[in-house]
Amino acid sequence: MPSRSTRQEARDRIQKVFQAKLDQVIPPDEDVPVKGRIFADFEGPADAPARQVLPVFLEERAALEPDARVRDAGCCPHCGSDRIYLEKRTSQPEATSRYGPVVLFKQHARCRACNR
Repeated sequence: MPSRSTRQEARDRIQKVFQAKLDQVIPPDEDVPVKGRIFADFEGPADAPARQVLPVFLEERAALEPDARVRDAGCCPHCGSDRIYLEKRTSQPEATSRYGPVVLFKQHARCRACNR
C-alpha cells in the first residue's frame, strides 16, 4: 500500500472542492444573479477557488506518491542501525505553501539502538 489514496479518490476530492467554490462564484441557477458589475468586483472572488483548490491539489498529489506510506522504516539516519520500527502513531503537520496551508501525512519511526 504505497500511496495513501487512489487517483480517482484524489480527482473526486479536488473536483468536489472546485465545484463548491465555482457554485459560490457563478451559481448554477440562472435566476440567481452573478455578483459584481465591473472587472474589479469579480477579480477578487475569482481568486477564491484557486486559494481553496490548490492546497487540496497539493495534499492529494502528495498522497499519490509511491512512498507516501512506507512499510519498512529503513536505516537510522543517526547511527546507521537497521533496528528501526514504525510507530503506530501518525501525525498531520500543516505546512505552508505559497497557495496556503497544506496538511500532510507523516509517519514516525524509532531506532531500537539509539532510541532516536
